[in-house]
Amino acid sequence: MANQAIVTYFHHSGFTVAVEKTLLVFDYWRGENGELSGPAQLSARDFEGWDQILVFVSHDHEDHFDEVIYTWDYEHLPITYIVSDDLPIGKRGKRMKPGDEITVGGTVIRAFDSTDKGVSFYVTVGDLHVFHAGDLNLWHWRDESTLREIAQAEKDYYAAVAPIEGLPMEICMFPVDPRMGGLYDAGANHFVMAVKPRLFIPMHWQNRPEVAVSYARKGRTKYTEVLALTTPREQAELTFEEYELHIRVTSAVPRAEEETPAAPQDVNLEAFNAADPFADTDLPVKL
Repeated sequence: MANQAIVTYFHHSGFTVAVEKTLLVFDYWRGENGELSGPAQLSARDFEGWDQILVFVSHDHEDHFDEVIYTWDYEHLPITYIVSDDLPIGKRGKRMKPGDEITVGGTVIRAFDSTDKGVSFYVTVGDLHVFHAGDLNLWHWRDESTLREIAQAEKDYYAAVAPIEGLPMEICMFPVDPRMGGLYDAGANHFVMAVKPRLFIPMHWQNRPEVAVSYARKGRTKYTEVLALTTPREQAELTFEEYELHIRVTSAVPRAEEETPAAPQDVNLEAFNAADPFADTDLPVKL
């Protein structure tokens, strides 16, 4: 049973998820000003030894689609591109629109709607279910929008999430965008409560890691753990058991030989829950 995964954060909404011999690459982007550079970038070494590599592009916004992905050696590596159907015609990949489902090498991929451009991806690899939201979010823009526009945004968001409710989900990557002001987490909160992913990882936090860290502190529930990965190549080694989730966080950025690697952080959720007076509630609390 594939109950283990390694999630690696790169930049903005870019992640890899490794499950057994499959590597998933989501919305890889090096940044507007090359924030992801040097050894932090994906390189040939990262692509060695995989039976299949699935590279996802949720939509054609520049912060989710970096054309460097097409310079990777897909002629000699087992790379398959899975792209939304709003990408310009001619871009390599299996194109998907909301409602589509395809299977690649035993991995089942379903495309769900977005409240912006493109799609969100729900991927079943082995026994694990991985969701990358792309730009699916409650984009309310309350400081600029009219009440009618806000009401429509909420209606559209709830309609987009409804088909996902009830699906098993071990890993979820979802936007928490501080540009929306005080209710930046409205979409995330609804998703956590409605879908109940076992692990929720904030993304799209506009180079403000404190936003992800703050949400990780207050967003967890009885059913969902929240983990902030905020530096390039920070990794979470995950083991999912029936009633427990074990998380081990490390940095994978290569260091100079004279530097001493930081000690891994081993998150013991069993002990954490035992000491948590709010463990029996599914309401987010600030710990």
